[in-house]
Amino acid sequence: MKQLLQHIKNGKTVVEEVPAPTPHDGMALVKVAASLVSAGTERMIVEFAEKGYLGKARSRPDLVKQTLDKAKREGIIPTVQAVFNRLDQPMALGYSTAGTIVALGKNMQGFKVGQRVACAGANYAVHAEYNIVPRNLITPLPKNVDFESAAFTTLGAIAMQGFRLAEPQLGENVAIIGLGLLGLLTIQLASAAGCNVFGIDLDPKRIKLASSLGFEAVTRPNAESASAAFTANRGFDAIIICADTSSNDPIELAGVIARDRARVVATGAVGLSMPRKIYYEKEISFINSRSYGPGRYDPSYEENGNDYPIGYVRWTEGRNLQTVVDLLSSQKLKVESLISHRLPIEDGIRAYEIITGKKKEPFLGVVLTYSEKEEVKSGKIEFPSTVRRPSSTVKLGVLGAGLYANATMLPVIKNNKDFELVGIASSGGFHAQHSGNKYGFQYATSSNDEIINDPKINTVAILTRHDSHADLVIKALKAGKHVFVEKPLAINSDQLSGVSKQLLKTDNCLLLTGFNRRFSPLAQSLSSFFLHHTEPMHVHYRVNAGYIPLNHWTQDPILGGGRIIGEGCHFIDLITYLVGAAPISVSAHALPDKGKYREDNVSMTFTFPDGSIGVVDYLANGDKSFPKERVEVFCGGQIGILNDYVSLTTVKDGSKKEKRMAQDKGWKNEMQVFARTISEGGQPPIPYEQLFGVTKSTFAAVESLRTQTIIKI
Repeated sequence: MKQLLQHIKNGKTVVEEVPAPTPHDGMALVKVAASLVSAGTERMIVEFAEKGYLGKARSRPDLVKQTLDKAKREGIIPTVQAVFNRLDQPMALGYSTAGTIVALGKNMQGFKVGQRVACAGANYAVHAEYNIVPRNLITPLPKNVDFESAAFTTLGAIAMQGFRLAEPQLGENVAIIGLGLLGLLTIQLASAAGCNVFGIDLDPKRIKLASSLGFEAVTRPNAESASAAFTANRGFDAIIICADTSSNDPIELAGVIARDRARVVATGAVGLSMPRKIYYEKEISFINSRSYGPGRYDPSYEENGNDYPIGYVRWTEGRNLQTVVDLLSSQKLKVESLISHRLPIEDGIRAYEIITGKKKEPFLGVVLTYSEKEEVKSGKIEFPSTVRRPSSTVKLGVLGAGLYANATMLPVIKNNKDFELVGIASSGGFHAQHSGNKYGFQYATSSNDEIINDPKINTVAILTRHDSHADLVIKALKAGKHVFVEKPLAINSDQLSGVSKQLLKTDNCLLLTGFNRRFSPLAQSLSSFFLHHTEPMHVHYRVNAGYIPLNHWTQDPILGGGRIIGEGCHFIDLITYLVGAAPISVSAHALPDKGKYREDNVSMTFTFPDGSIGVVDYLANGDKSFPKERVEVFCGGQIGILNDYVSLTTVKDGSKKEKRMAQDKGWKNEMQVFARTISEGGQPPIPYEQLFGVTKSTFAAVESLRTQTIIKI
């Protein structure tokens, strides 16, 4: 299928042929008929991408600071590689589409194939022939609403949310500053609600368009005197700022034309240096509107499909979308006259040349249109230029093409001559297409099953989100594939049991979880230093993990498993590797979360069969500029200190030695050992009793944390 993509690294906007996406649970596959280009958000993305590296740095000083902190911790070369990998990821453009449902994932009650719908959401309702969209970001379309009009639904919901935040009353005077698309939608909504509306803009052409729709509007130089006349010198009850400018003039003007104790809402991106005197004297209320309603930026609502009860949240994101559609259906909201350009998706690049001013032509609403073909093409893209290596014995298929895959695992795999790169999959399709091209896979697809069931593939690498790991491992083992799965192996006991049972049924299939740190050169040197120890060890692993917001998917027990299960397994495994056996008990304690954290300031004490003790202090309350990981081992008169996989200090018989190297957390060695074991046979790179024991230990640690008891493993 064709999709519009923005390359952040080189600034190119392109229309590419990518695999059609595959819907999973709680999502619908929608054949797009029309999509609306945002002259605000999308223009900013394109203009940012077109800047040089210095320009990008100047516009995002926050990211520059993060980069410098990372360089201090991990070194310049790994940091530069990470930055370029992140910049290299293509970005899907668009967030407002309309079309027809052609397939449904599970748990999509209330929707049906063939249903006409409007869709919302960045990364979902994108400029592509097919979209996969979660249930709460889809709203049905009545027959009398055409697709081009319905493509305005998301922008209409943004206007709706700003209007609701102004809390207008019937008969109140409402001013709209900025009469672009957002402003012209807002002024219609305010009028439909029974308000007396007044528009202000810099452009006489937009004033003329507002007047043709039946609204009183003036240019900026006439705004103050005309506002006084319109309100009989009382001032406006509410002012909604829909302008898109870095200037502070809109917010200053809002204060001037507001009545005493008026309400000002900013829905557009404007300067926010509020003039204190007038806002203080009139005691004006101000609020910045956040997108298109409650539920926005909440993964539980948008991704997991958990709606808010109507008795508690009357106007959610989804209910705002539906209201806009209802207004379009009743003709109380009219958008046909707002469309200035209609372009086929094949000519999508021109849309961005128009909104960024490269093409000197006036514009308002730019709509992309799509062909009316009915069937979904195969979600597979082949790369005929791929160099194949038929002598290789590890024929690899990869599931997942996100940032971690591209920044960490795929570069390692590409540089390993033992892997023949056959296929790569991602549910959205375009990430697989980009990674497949970049790293030399033979094809890209949106279907995990296509990879798992491909007879040319004998090995599957699973680099997807945590909640999918166990299920995909089981499917791949059933299909007779060797499996590498990024940590964690599973996020609950039922999943782990399922993997264990399938592994027992599967002959000659290797399973490895991505506990890469035990393969780090310095970790292996540390292990060798204590190789002949006869006493129990004491191992202390301190992790400066850094803060992650509570709404991040890794914090979700269902999606990510939480940070102890999702990442803590790494550190338990390293101790297990040094001791030589999995833990047999754990006692865990945590600092109070205080509404900021979620069980991620934790001290876990593990005991081992030989009497060794391992302590993992996993902390989210530190400073990320400080090195992340430090391991201290005391045993039999010897000491080993591993500092962030950059240096190793050993002390024995009064002699101190230090070894330093560029940070290496073991990914390269791990994949070399994995490939060699597949090719030559032998024991699993990580003994299965340790692989499963470490995973069980994470579950036990969480249980201990919550029950405040020692848990036997």
